[in-house]
Amino acid sequence: MRPYTAILIVPTGVGAAIGGYAGDALPVARVVAQVCDRLITHPNVLNGASLYWNLPNAFYVEGFGLDKFAAGCWGLRPVRNNKIGLLLDQGIEPELRLRHLQAADAARATLGLTLTDYVITDAPLNVELRTTLSGTSWGTIGNPDSLLRAAEILIKKAGAEAIAVVARFRDDIDEEAVQKYRHGEGVDSLAGAEAVISHLLVRTFQIPCAHSPALAGTPPEPDLAPRSAAEELGYTFLPCVLVGLSCAPQFIVERKTIALEQEDIWAEGVDALVVPANACGGSALLSLSQTRCQIITVEENKTAIEVPPQALGIKSIQVNSYLEAVGVLVAHKAGINPSALCPKLSSLQPVVTNH
Repeated sequence: MRPYTAILIVPTGVGAAIGGYAGDALPVARVVAQVCDRLITHPNVLNGASLYWNLPNAFYVEGFGLDKFAAGCWGLRPVRNNKIGLLLDQGIEPELRLRHLQAADAARATLGLTLTDYVITDAPLNVELRTTLSGTSWGTIGNPDSLLRAAEILIKKAGAEAIAVVARFRDDIDEEAVQKYRHGEGVDSLAGAEAVISHLLVRTFQIPCAHSPALAGTPPEPDLAPRSAAEELGYTFLPCVLVGLSCAPQFIVERKTIALEQEDIWAEGVDALVVPANACGGSALLSLSQTRCQIITVEENKTAIEVPPQALGIKSIQVNSYLEAVGVLVAHKAGINPSALCPKLSSLQPVVTNH
């Protein structure tokens, strides 16, 4: 029997009640990973700044790559270890840059990760933050060419197989938005811009990538929300990114021209997808809704957007919580219709025919 494969998605920068903060969807991922053979998810779910968790059966896939995978364009090839290239924004001040380099060296010495020598962009990236009318976050890169040139050096000259990007984010972020985020409300102002950076690199070079923001230190917050607290543990958010990229699957972009391996994963092998109930407009979900993949939508995980499955004509099993979603996954894996676990089961009816 083939491995049971589930995808867990919590969209970035939409203020998800669970997964909209600092790695606070990690407990969900840990539980889901226990009930499926393979869990495919993305950095927003697994990144917790200095906190992370080794899930041997989880695959850390950047959002653009996940969309291409779900559409059937790319496959995923599991790896034992990636050589990670560290890409630093020229706009990072010397002391803050040193903090990130020391974090990278710590990952090499303490965790045994493999990194290439680093590259600094030839111009500041000048990342700008933006917010939509609905409150979701996105952003722009002032010098995308500089980002691409640095990545190309890491790949071609240093032999990088995955790229960790550290971009300097401005300190004049909307103070009200920051305070809401630190108190466990509102939207992560940085997340949308981070996605723009990683999407550009994955689209261009087709290798794993994830981003870690460089920020000036902030005073301690006495009323800090636990879901935001992981970001207060150090000077950099880099450790979780390096851990995730160290074993992120490589992308197979030419199915017809590459020798396939038994461990390769393709969209037709995905059994289930779990997503917040009002965030169903993503490319990956729209693609998989056209397949046999079971869509499970979680009502409790509210976001700043309102795109329910019904509005798109998508059939899903709607549950209230992730605990309930896990139960549905267990039943689905066992080949049991979840309705059979309810106290009332409707009788079979004749198929309606038109004569």
